Amino acid sequence: MISISLLYICCFTFIIHMTESLAYSMRLAGIRTKQIAIAMSFVTSTLLISRLSNMFQAPLLGALVDSTIMKGTQLALSQLEDQFRIVILAGFFGAFMGAFLTPTAVTLFQLAIRRFLDCGSMPKLILHALKPSSLLKGLQLFRVPRLSSLKTISLGTLPRSFLYFNVLVTSIYAIGVLCSLLAGAYIPEFRSTAIQLSGIVNGMATILFTLLVDPSGARVTDQAAHAKRSEEDVRSVVFFLQLGKMVGILILAQLLFEPLARYIMLKIGRAHV
Repeated sequence: MISISLLYICCFTFIIHMTESLAYSMRLAGIRTKQIAIAMSFVTSTLLISRLSNMFQAPLLGALVDSTIMKGTQLALSQLEDQFRIVILAGFFGAFMGAFLTPTAVTLFQLAIRRFLDCGSMPKLILHALKPSSLLKGLQLFRVPRLSSLKTISLGTLPRSFLYFNVLVTSIYAIGVLCSLLAGAYIPEFRSTAIQLSGIVNGMATILFTLLVDPSGARVTDQAAHAKRSEEDVRSVVFFLQLGKMVGILILAQLLFEPLARYIMLKIGRAHV
């Protein structure tokens, strides 16, 4: 049975991954407006939504684990694992929705960048975006992705390794906290240690993304900005990053979820021997 608390957690997870998927499309908006630096700063601003959702989600996840520990039964632990898998699935749907909204988001980001160039202030831009007329215009700009646009998508001369690493990194990032919380539920006496390990797991994913994924994507974007690559290459990068995120969450994250949780429990057991 899906509780109200789990629904809230899934909603926040959906928002987190949708926002992160949409952030990829900022590269394309930067190329089309020739404002790469502003586009990248908008990525940080956009990801604030993800961070805020994380803040609201965390205590709800903690309450779910606490409730399981208080029950103290194997059935409750199995139900918690099933609930966490539903949360992971919500992350996939969020990533999918982000990819689906990308054509619309690119257009809106382009308008936002041009508006920012005029007003020079993020608070003014936000206030302008919240006007009823701006919201109505945004709805009118909604575009459904066309299958014909996939004809120009190609791996071509793109470096393959960073796209593969993206699948791995996004899968680890999607389950890092959940694995640690599940481990803490199984061994509640070492719950604090398990929760701290989530920072290490996600930290490793962040390091891998920073070193192996983001620089390669940024290189392709900069080359396109200097006319050394075509815009289609940037579109391909965005497409494959979003596709990799979806595959990573839907398949790899589900496969790695239980083994990684068991590994964390093993490490905790060895640390307290």
